[in-house]
Amino acid sequence: MTFADVFLTTPFAHRGLHDLLPGHPENSRAAFLAAIDAGYGIELDIQSSADDAAMVFHDDDLDRLTAATGPVNRHTARALGAMALRGGAEGIPTLAEVCALVAGQVPLLIEIKDQDGRLGPDIGPLERAVAGVLRGYGGAVAVMSFNPHSVAAMADLLPDVPRGLTTCAFDPQEWRLPAEICAHLTTIADFLSVGASFISHDHNDLANPRVGELKSRGAGILCWTIRTPEQEARARRIAHTITFEGYAAPLA
Repeated sequence: MTFADVFLTTPFAHRGLHDLLPGHPENSRAAFLAAIDAGYGIELDIQSSADDAAMVFHDDDLDRLTAATGPVNRHTARALGAMALRGGAEGIPTLAEVCALVAGQVPLLIEIKDQDGRLGPDIGPLERAVAGVLRGYGGAVAVMSFNPHSVAAMADLLPDVPRGLTTCAFDPQEWRLPAEICAHLTTIADFLSVGASFISHDHNDLANPRVGELKSRGAGILCWTIRTPEQEARARRIAHTITFEGYAAPLA
């Protein structure tokens, strides 16, 4: 497993290049094509359909991003593909469709959303779905998740694909998790056990000593989500590269 330099030098458009262009909803084909045209990497999110397909969608529920309501995982991939994304004319894509669209033109940073609900061990079908798609993908790709169990599963399923932990300060009130779980996650204690090569950390918490420790040991440090050039300048004192939205991040 090699974490390619391209992941440390390329800015990643958060859910595609969706904020600057009308008609380009987040996690849409249009937003991904715009990112490719601009030369940015693509960060995207994966949720599960009712028939265990890997869908490119951020939220657990459909309400914010479509005219439908309720959990994403109550609908089949075919039904989700027919649901128009707000602000655009296309439906929710599958990971397979996005991989075919990107086809290695820019690096992909794939976040597998937690399906357990408590960042715990009740995972598996979505990780297998993601792995099934990525086994046939020839471009630069890395996977990550807030859930260490998910990252560990990807280590077993796709040992040659770089993997990382999505991390932050894990405020128990915000995450609605027991304090002891948040305390464990805040220390990024699972980095070695899941075989991670990078973290993608909340830019507001980059001063966390554990982030600097991991960087000193050779870990890749990415961060999320940068929304201004000023935030980027501060983040780059520690982070190798950024996930951004809302402005045109400079290319290296």
